[in-house]
Amino acid sequence: MMSRSGLLLAVAIGAALILVEQCWAAQHVVGGAQGWDESTDFSSWASAQTFKVGDQLVFKYSSGLHSVVELGSESAYKSCDLGTALDSMNTGKDVVKLDKSGTRYFACGTLGHCDQGMKLKITTVSSSGTTSSTTSTPDSPSSSKSPASTSGASGSFASFVLLLLALLGTSLIFYMF
Repeated sequence: MMSRSGLLLAVAIGAALILVEQCWAAQHVVGGAQGWDESTDFSSWASAQTFKVGDQLVFKYSSGLHSVVELGSESAYKSCDLGTALDSMNTGKDVVKLDKSGTRYFACGTLGHCDQGMKLKITTVSSSGTTSSTTSTPDSPSSSKSPASTSGASGSFASFVLLLLALLGTSLIFYMF
């Protein structure tokens, strides 16, 4: 039977492991401050990002005006073939977890928007990888080339500090019993 201090240590280690994963994960708001809309240059935005396993893509847009469709191949991406979609989302704040390395393709499901360049190609690298994302250039001009994004850098530091404090507190509790 596990002692109370052993149980506390096991719970603390489990919580620490969850926090560690969150410390290194980033949240990328697709298109930066402009979000998922027709005027954003998604190729430029994506080329300024590094997407790692565990990160999240957040698609922010006006629900009803746009949607997000995940496409299964580069040929579907290039031809804007929405009929072969792997997934479709339309909440206005859709979150996609990048759970494995590789290339993924997204497009707006609203008729004509993908053909006008409202599509995104990203490459996710393993957490230890250093290769940045690769993108293809949309065929449409855009009015904005802002590569702004929201990443988890400041949140990661705060989570890391909380992790250290939690481990220190757990150590103190462990030695008190």
